[in-house]
Amino acid sequence: MLITRLSDLADAKVCPRLVVKIGSSLLVGRDGVRRSWLEGLVGELAAARARGQELIVVSSGAIALGASKLNLDKGGRGNLADAQAAAAVGQIALSGLWAELLAAHGLIAAQLLLTLDDLEDRRRYLNATATLTRLLDMGAVPVINENDSVATQEIRFGDNDRLAARVAQAAGASAVLLLSDVDGLFDRNPALPGAQLLREVRGVTPQILAMASGGSMSGMGSGGMTSKLQAAEIAERAGIALAIGSGLVEAPLVRICTDEVGTLFLPLRKAGARKAWLGGRLKLKGALVVDAGAVAALGKGGSLLAAGITGIEGEFKRGDAVAVRGPDGSVIAHGLAEYDAADSAKLVGRKNSEQAALLGYAPRSAVVHRDQMELL
Repeated sequence: MLITRLSDLADAKVCPRLVVKIGSSLLVGRDGVRRSWLEGLVGELAAARARGQELIVVSSGAIALGASKLNLDKGGRGNLADAQAAAAVGQIALSGLWAELLAAHGLIAAQLLLTLDDLEDRRRYLNATATLTRLLDMGAVPVINENDSVATQEIRFGDNDRLAARVAQAAGASAVLLLSDVDGLFDRNPALPGAQLLREVRGVTPQILAMASGGSMSGMGSGGMTSKLQAAEIAERAGIALAIGSGLVEAPLVRICTDEVGTLFLPLRKAGARKAWLGGRLKLKGALVVDAGAVAALGKGGSLLAAGITGIEGEFKRGDAVAVRGPDGSVIAHGLAEYDAADSAKLVGRKNSEQAALLGYAPRSAVVHRDQMELL
């Protein structure tokens, strides 16, 4: 069954597995944990479990909690060392809090800390999938956060919005609900007169992306509307619905799912598991620039041939994930390269009949095979 409206997120038949993401500004206020609000939210989550839904929680807040305990300024985000130290201290408090509040409703919490590489590397991605599946089968509620105590700029998601979408892919979830400090996506800055809340979005287009602003309203977290739209792109390619709604109110799930106040991003298509993983990748080793003819061929389901390539970007090895860029620079696909960057450069614009002499060995059928590529 397909999710077509916000109320479907509360229907166990339509949405049997739901990922709920809570931002730092909702969980931690100026005076510490917003415990009363969080107790109410956990009560709503317990009600969802009681009606038969499986739940995964993606919870921010470790850095904010740790910064408070360590008396760090700028919310612990002044520099990388402060953020890592704050996360190490705060994660203990965060996981303990979730375990305590879920236990009050007879639910078992399970903690998973993930880095970008855990979901970008295929083997580790499958390991995460297996762990999540087993925990859900046993009735536990996985509580997930980025492993900020070890993550650096090169190996981090940078926000839990995109992490939530990738976790939803790995877990085979029906939908993702991002609890934020705004009601959803507006057609302009919601502070401006006449701003209209978009109730439904079919595809994250350039026009939709132009409506986003980059920063978090609270200054507490690391994500803004741009990161939420990137999460929606990841989800929609895997056939997963994504909703954005305000967590600033009491009983936010009721307001979003019953009163239907929020923005619902409808899934565009259902990619296979491997292609969904490819399409959702955030860390790419390089890029292949192609001409208009290659773009047309890929759109018809073809593989990427050397003759249609006009340029190579980055350093990559055979089997690495790369972007495929059109003549205008836009990314049209992600795929696994059949050659390393050096050999790919030798083949730029060359016909199949020329390739053996250039490489010194029998060429492969394509530079990126259609079975190892996901169009975006």
